[in-house]
Amino acid sequence: EVQLVESGGDEVQPGGSLRLSCATSGFTFEEYGIGWFRQAPGKEREGVACISNSDDTTYYEDSVMGRFTISSDNAKNTVYLQMNSLKVEDTAVYYCAADGAGSCSGRYLYTEWYDNWGQGTQVTVSS
Repeated sequence: EVQLVESGGDEVQPGGSLRLSCATSGFTFEEYGIGWFRQAPGKEREGVACISNSDDTTYYEDSVMGRFTISSDNAKNTVYLQMNSLKVEDTAVYYCAADGAGSCSGRYLYTEWYDNWGQGTQVTVSS
């Protein structure tokens, strides 16, 4: 059974940092791509970043480029999202998702490529 469990969400002030974790199990980690998505109240779920665990390709949504970094630890079957210089508009529930094609590019920031999702972790940026 494919499982993804997010953790690390918290409330921080603008300019602060958080590191989210996505612990996975039930599939061959190195063959998959992992995406991070977020959903703010009243808005659609949007892609933030993705990584291919087979070739370490990464891709970022424009608004987080230079502030967020996605990485993976194959030994721990875990993907991280380091978020720096957080802004109020980054407030959302953050989800990770697994893609069996193992790819990462701009199109993998769309939800239709992913079949398996975590339960989400809340990130609140507020002064």
